[in-house]
Amino acid sequence: MLWKRSFRLVALLLGLWLGLDLACSLGAEIFWFGEVDYLPVYLLRLITKSVLWIAVFGVTASYLLVNLSLAQRLKYSNPPMSDFQRDRAKQQQREWEKYSSRKTRHTQKPIRLYWLLPLLLSFGMLIGLMLLHYGRIVFSYWYPDPQLAHVTAIVPARLRPETIWQLGNQLSSQGWYLVAIAGLAIAILIYPRFLLYAIAVVLSLLLGSILSEHWDKVLQYFRPTPFGASEAVFGKDISFYVFTLPVWELLELWLTGLTLYGFVAVLLVYLLSGDSLSQGRFPGFSKEQQRHLYGVGGCLMLVIAFGFWLSRYELLYSARGVSYGASYTDVTAQLPANTLLSILALAIALNQLWYALFSVRGASSRRLIFHELGIYLVLAIVIGAALPTAVQYLVVQPNELEREQPYIERTIALTRQAFALNNIDAQSFDPQGQLTQADLKANDLTIRNIRLWDQRPLLETNRQLQQIRLYYRFPDADIDRYSFASEKPENKKTEQRQVLIAARELDYSAVPQQAQTWVNRHLIYTHGYGFTLSPVNTVAPGGLPEYFVKDIGVGEQGSLTVSSEAVRDAIPIGKPRIYYGQITNNYVMTGTSVRELDYPSGSENVYNTYDGRGGINIGSLWRRLLFAKYLNDWRMVVTPEFRPETKVLFRRNINQRIRAIAPFLRYDRDPYLVAADPQQPKTEPQSYLYWIVDAYTTSDRYPYSDPVSEGINYIRNSVKVVIDAYHGSVDFYIADSSDPIITTWSKIFPNLFKPLDAMPASLRRHIRYPVDFFKIQSEELMTYHMTDPQVFYNREDQWQIPTEVYGDKPQLVEPYYLITSLPTVPFEEFILLLPYTPRQRTNLIAWLAARSDGENYGRLLLYIFPKQRLVYGPEQIEARINQDPVISQQISLWNRQGSRTIQGNLLIIPIEQSLLYVEPLYLEATQNSLPTLVRVIVAYENRIVMAQTLEQSLQAIFEEEETPEPIIRPVEEPAQGSPPTLP
Repeated sequence: MLWKRSFRLVALLLGLWLGLDLACSLGAEIFWFGEVDYLPVYLLRLITKSVLWIAVFGVTASYLLVNLSLAQRLKYSNPPMSDFQRDRAKQQQREWEKYSSRKTRHTQKPIRLYWLLPLLLSFGMLIGLMLLHYGRIVFSYWYPDPQLAHVTAIVPARLRPETIWQLGNQLSSQGWYLVAIAGLAIAILIYPRFLLYAIAVVLSLLLGSILSEHWDKVLQYFRPTPFGASEAVFGKDISFYVFTLPVWELLELWLTGLTLYGFVAVLLVYLLSGDSLSQGRFPGFSKEQQRHLYGVGGCLMLVIAFGFWLSRYELLYSARGVSYGASYTDVTAQLPANTLLSILALAIALNQLWYALFSVRGASSRRLIFHELGIYLVLAIVIGAALPTAVQYLVVQPNELEREQPYIERTIALTRQAFALNNIDAQSFDPQGQLTQADLKANDLTIRNIRLWDQRPLLETNRQLQQIRLYYRFPDADIDRYSFASEKPENKKTEQRQVLIAARELDYSAVPQQAQTWVNRHLIYTHGYGFTLSPVNTVAPGGLPEYFVKDIGVGEQGSLTVSSEAVRDAIPIGKPRIYYGQITNNYVMTGTSVRELDYPSGSENVYNTYDGRGGINIGSLWRRLLFAKYLNDWRMVVTPEFRPETKVLFRRNINQRIRAIAPFLRYDRDPYLVAADPQQPKTEPQSYLYWIVDAYTTSDRYPYSDPVSEGINYIRNSVKVVIDAYHGSVDFYIADSSDPIITTWSKIFPNLFKPLDAMPASLRRHIRYPVDFFKIQSEELMTYHMTDPQVFYNREDQWQIPTEVYGDKPQLVEPYYLITSLPTVPFEEFILLLPYTPRQRTNLIAWLAARSDGENYGRLLLYIFPKQRLVYGPEQIEARINQDPVISQQISLWNRQGSRTIQGNLLIIPIEQSLLYVEPLYLEATQNSLPTLVRVIVAYENRIVMAQTLEQSLQAIFEEEETPEPIIRPVEEPAQGSPPTLP
């Protein structure tokens, strides 16, 4: 009795602790979502997840436990045991035969031990595989892959025969899995009653957790938005596949686990009844047991029928043919087979349920059931697997192009729709090679915005010159553009300048170990301060970057150092405190009796108290207790530093912050800082620093669309997120209102999204075409620029992203931002550009440009170069640079003198009807990394120039006689298709 009381006490205390933990977590989340003003979003999500979990757990547990209880009532009782000391074996055998002949009325042949034991172990192993499959799914939700954490959960693989086969194959390579599942199977034979009930509860918990994680798909199911386009096989609108089919697949995932375990568990109860293992045989199923098995078996067959019906639609994601999506074999052979198998499974299920409900007597009914199942299994193998394979090899492959042509056309069309490639304006571009000095002067803004500083060397320089203290860090530097007063006196208008902006954030991990106290971590070191702003095209003395904005704490009232009045007018600075950033991973308390470190000023420190809107008040004792439990920090309760106005700021990392609010969106990996004056009312502290993050709506269910490596086959840059770096406020703006998915989310959360016009104009001027989205589109375009089915089939015009040398290592060319005038556009603008080369060749074949300014935002232009003559690609230019004897000799000389050279990004600049190639060359010491810009290499047509500045290099190209000591390497014009040669 004592152990029972102890167990109850422990269970009670554990339940109270878990309840307290849940209540504190719920309370803290409610307070936090109230702080960011998105409490309805959280409550709807919480209610949906809770209802799903309770419904799935309740239905699953009820179904399984009721069936197990019924099986326990209908099973054979253990035969009476005789005295083991008197003629044990004979008496036991006689009594068992007498018992079984009296208790059961059956005409079945008994199952002997040599069949019974493998059968029982197989069913036990199947249960183990089910637990492994569903357990892995739940584990992947709790501990997601860091590389895929930004992707919303996709519908996991359903428990179909191919899934079970794959799990079985994995067991052979992971021995401990096999041992664990085999141990579970043996344990079920020893303790069947306890384990089958326990597994039923565990499986119910797992299924409830899985379905509740897909709350977003359930909400979308009830608020779909038509795409206005349909696929050709079933004629259904795309919205059916994006919003409806995933929920049906989740339903199959749930019901398969429910009915399969129910059938196997009931079967095990009956097969183990009557002490069958000890007796060495199972006498057969009684009439009541058969009716029960017909019932649970009929439910399982209904789910199988449902699965085959869904598999018809899933053929639109088939990878069988030469192109993605339903192929000739899928449509003409697999589709009819799946339809037939679904109808037959439905008929068998109804027949079994009829037998279960109306108790049809006789051995003929049992034989009919077994014949039905046997014929169905044969048909599933023959028409479901063998026939499509035969059609593929015997009918399709001998005449593949003709058979697959209409399906290739569908793949091309729908893939281009899904990735917005059909909106690309493709134009021919034939470089003339007639650029003059007059053209350079006419395109002066483009020349003055050629990027000479890459992010990596600038960050290294920032870390050496601008971190100021150990605890500051520049996690990133971002390309943007700002409007400044023109440098030309006669020009009264402002002009765009391309700049690199980097936030100076606080990195508490860099604080000396002796100073890493609780007070310092949470009360004093609370925020970063300031930023650097550098033009991309100018160099200060010594080859270091020039700064428009730099330093910290040296100006009036601690403001940053500004290079000129023009910069001060263009860049609002104010008090640039960064409480919310990319590396602000710890929680802090503000408004305490301890002053917060604001910034260092000489040998002293300046202190400040946070007065922003962010944070949750924890002045009262019960709130301190709540957040102490939520944050697992009990020093919050006992510290004497708190005041009634004290607030806690947590979830300050902007990536975590936006994902907590809208986890159903996919976010860009590169948030960027913007300094802008949103012209807000002066009733609160002014903040001029904002983070902008691009967000995407994605799907993996767009029919016929060829998915990218991350598994998605539809994407739109539908949302721009703005986070105040001081107040922590978050705003979601719809950037693409034509996207049906974001329209659906707007219906679900009407107060979450705002129109893009509601974004302050000063911020809207800084939105840019996102690199992540551009990369995905450019990767798909390498294949799907081919719209002719025959060309696509032969892959005769496949493109690739070229490589360049960065430092001393080759890498793929990254998309890069430029301010330039496109060949068909009469003005300069901020664009994102990426070149292409033909596969296995190095000449330039095309480049893709994305526009970012004003009403042209989001427009894509593809410039295709002529195939009949050579246009140098990045690899050819790099080869010419590295093969040049004078340039390579100079680089080798620098590399031998305690330093090393870094070849920067090679930029291809379109000017008028010509292409200019520019590559910066940096020098850094091997012991102390402080990169300096030492040379600029320019290539144009058949000439290469390396000089100290971009201006000298350009003069050497176009006015050779006026340039002092440049390195000029003329190159003979090569024949068509041949590599260039040096004289």
